[in-house]
Amino acid sequence: MQTLLKILLRYSNFLVFIALEVAAFLLISMNNAYPRSSILSTANDFVAWQHAQISEINSYFGLKHQNEQLAAENAALRNQISSMESTENDAPIRYENAKVVQMTTDRLHNYLTINRGAKDGIQSKQGVRNEDGAVGIVRTVGRNYSVVQPLINTHTNLSCRFAKNGYIGTLQWDGKDSRFALLTDVAAHMVVNQGDTIITSGLSAAFPEGIPVGIVENSTLKEGDSYYTIRVRLHTNFKRLKYVEVIQNAHQNELEELTDGMD
Repeated sequence: MQTLLKILLRYSNFLVFIALEVAAFLLISMNNAYPRSSILSTANDFVAWQHAQISEINSYFGLKHQNEQLAAENAALRNQISSMESTENDAPIRYENAKVVQMTTDRLHNYLTINRGAKDGIQSKQGVRNEDGAVGIVRTVGRNYSVVQPLINTHTNLSCRFAKNGYIGTLQWDGKDSRFALLTDVAAHMVVNQGDTIITSGLSAAFPEGIPVGIVENSTLKEGDSYYTIRVRLHTNFKRLKYVEVIQNAHQNELEELTDGMD
């Protein structure tokens, strides 16, 4: 206590000066319109900034909820369309919406994890798409989660066809750029143009025919070559992938049993 008193006595003049400065500032602010309005303006700006930050946070979480709702609605709409088509073409396909909870894009053998599993009817070898096009194939299934092997995995081979004439090729990733993949097995007599649309062929149980895959970015055919080297720009942006749909074909198990061991 004595030490505190000594400090106060030592700096008494300075403390009195500070007190007088504060009092003068308050008197000027209260009796002068401009300083008072300036202080109030600064305070209002700060409050407005706080509200803006809170609004942005609320908007973020609101947008997240809207995105999840939109993904579910997209899957429901696709199910309705599939149900109507199945009465004509006997193609009983259902789409289960899911959220990507983990993913890699910078490896040779990339993968993604979704929040749907066996309890949701997910099975190995089911195809996965999003609103833009093909994404990959389910490989491992747990009760609540599944691991998907995407197109940007060097082990993935996807049977595709040209939308313009139905000519078939095989899509493979070269491990370089997640935006592109290579279409192989396209013979030299085929006319390939930049911008040609590539879709799934429907020659596997994983994907029905006609799901968008990408467009031809460029193609080369060296003299003497029997096949093109075709670079395809993928429709799916894997760097921003958040929501997907698992393709559940009611005849998948039967189709796989019939083709088992024929490769």
